[in-house]
Amino acid sequence: MCAPPGSSSRPPHHREETAMHDHRRLGRELDLFDTDPLIGAGLPYWLPDGAAVRHTLEEYVRQAERAAGYRHVYSPALGKRELYELSGHWGHYSDDMFPPMRLGAEEVVLRPSLCPHHALIYRARSRSYRELPLRLAELGAMYRSEPSGVLGGLTRVRSIQLNDAHVFCTLDQVVEEAGAALTLIARAYADLGIRAARYRLSLPGDGGKYVADPALWRRATALLREVLDESGLQYEEVEGEAAFYGPKIDVQIADPAGREATLSTVQIDFHQPERFDLHYVGADGARHRPVMVHRSVIGSMERAVAHLIEEHGGAFPAWLAPVQLAVLPVAEAQYALAEAVVREAAARGLRAALSGPEDGTLGARIRAARLVPYQAVIGDREAGAGLASVRLRDGRRPGALPVDELLGRIADRVAARSTALWE
Repeated sequence: MCAPPGSSSRPPHHREETAMHDHRRLGRELDLFDTDPLIGAGLPYWLPDGAAVRHTLEEYVRQAERAAGYRHVYSPALGKRELYELSGHWGHYSDDMFPPMRLGAEEVVLRPSLCPHHALIYRARSRSYRELPLRLAELGAMYRSEPSGVLGGLTRVRSIQLNDAHVFCTLDQVVEEAGAALTLIARAYADLGIRAARYRLSLPGDGGKYVADPALWRRATALLREVLDESGLQYEEVEGEAAFYGPKIDVQIADPAGREATLSTVQIDFHQPERFDLHYVGADGARHRPVMVHRSVIGSMERAVAHLIEEHGGAFPAWLAPVQLAVLPVAEAQYALAEAVVREAAARGLRAALSGPEDGTLGARIRAARLVPYQAVIGDREAGAGLASVRLRDGRRPGALPVDELLGRIADRVAARSTALWE
């Protein structure tokens, strides 16, 4: 089994690179997100370019989930206190929840997790074994009462937009469903140009924060070991990192300084189906208890974007970049044509921005767009022939191309979610 990345001393150039790629600094410099004391600590807001990255990421994961057979739902970010008492969150997790709010005779709580709501959606209808596995997914808000001392940038926040899903299945479907979730995670990491630092089987530790049901823990842990062994992944077992209701597979990532965090998870849960008295009617006509598989492909939007900023130093894969094409007219005479190129790019679903002479010299504008995957320079010669001189972020210059061909090539790379800029 693989060991966690070491924390050995790093050379000065690495420390400089680590500081340069800190998402808290770079994210603000690139106008991706910011904070305001009137909104509060741990509550960042997304600026237009950051919102473009987040929206693209959300659409990516929705499409991947639809292709994998998931159905999407929406559920409220509030629930009655009794809901979380039933799920076990109130008894095991209330220190990390915001205090209840009084509404007449009731108390409502900002949810710390989406799973209780999905359990209610499942039990709202009678279910047959023919419906299983039932895969419910949601990009939903949840809230954690994080201490101010641990808050930072996008990695530790109090308002979280989570890519969450719950699969309700029979016992003999569990291993396949959990393994399929790991496959989804691996594919997403490849498309995003990131990698897992290690895989961790997170087990319970000492103390009362865990559900007291040894048989439950043994069954769930054995199944997760089977999933990991069948996947061929190396992993490490770590005590004290489980969810309060069951063990989980944590996919760990590392920042440029080597600090680890959990991005993606797969969990097997026997506890909440019992607490919510969930059933399905089997082929024998009798009622049976489903198993609940929790999984998150890319975790929270906040932590995912923070890691992408640091992993790529702001130079996102072209399909994810907030601006995919910078259009640079050399002089005022080419401005109208440059505007037409931006409009045509938008019609093809590309994110393009125009930077004209009013923004500085051509050299200064090229430098300012250094993180944009593609630059189209239009001078007198190009304008007269309907061309654009192409510059790539990595320094290559494929030359002058017809505008239509250039936009088609970029659109193809973006649609393929390729990490390569050009072929």
